[in-house]
Amino acid sequence: MRNCEKAESSRHISPTPTSTFRPGFFIAQPVGITPQQLAAMQQRLASGGTDTQATQATQAKPVGPQVIIGIDPSLRGTGYGVIDTAQVTPSTLCQGTIRCPAEWPLSRCLREISETIEGVLLKNQPTVAAVEGLFFAQNIRTALVMGQARGAAMATLANAGLEVFEIAPRKVKQAIVGYGAAQKEAVAKMVQTRLALSELPEPDAADALAIALTYAQSIGTSLPDPSIKLV
Repeated sequence: MRNCEKAESSRHISPTPTSTFRPGFFIAQPVGITPQQLAAMQQRLASGGTDTQATQATQAKPVGPQVIIGIDPSLRGTGYGVIDTAQVTPSTLCQGTIRCPAEWPLSRCLREISETIEGVLLKNQPTVAAVEGLFFAQNIRTALVMGQARGAAMATLANAGLEVFEIAPRKVKQAIVGYGAAQKEAVAKMVQTRLALSELPEPDAADALAIALTYAQSIGTSLPDPSIKLV
């Protein structure tokens, strides 16, 4: 896996290397799900991780292997992950979390998000981007701040000439775990297994990789709807 960190940068990025994974290892660990949800996860792994509903969707024009960047935007901890779908098991090129301390002003955080993502794009040359879609927030201030972080990330992706697809959080959890209300740790465990990672990815990076995987397994199905594509 390539290092995602920009040259001469002091930002805190946590790349995780890939190595041989042990089948079934994640099942022995508590992941905060019910037995029914665990059974769904096991069935999903046995079927190659394919979402049943997605495979039944109307087929679109086939798309070849792509390098996909997934983004889980947040002002204090934006996750990112880049995968290459050239092989049967996608390879992880890059992953990490853009950390912005609480004492940083908004403008500095937005710049950090934009500059870090720009560096990741330059080093990994993704061909398409997928970003977590909007979620409901009861606190309007939280919603506004999250919107600004998303805007910084998506503007950087669009400026690089990438098509940007939004995928709803529940859609990602359903595609990866088989349960739309799955907890973060369950998502991380499935991502670790699907990408054969030697270590459990950090929560934000895991979510970003899950977003990229969801887009990858949707290629050739109806998920990438032009109505939610940003150019």
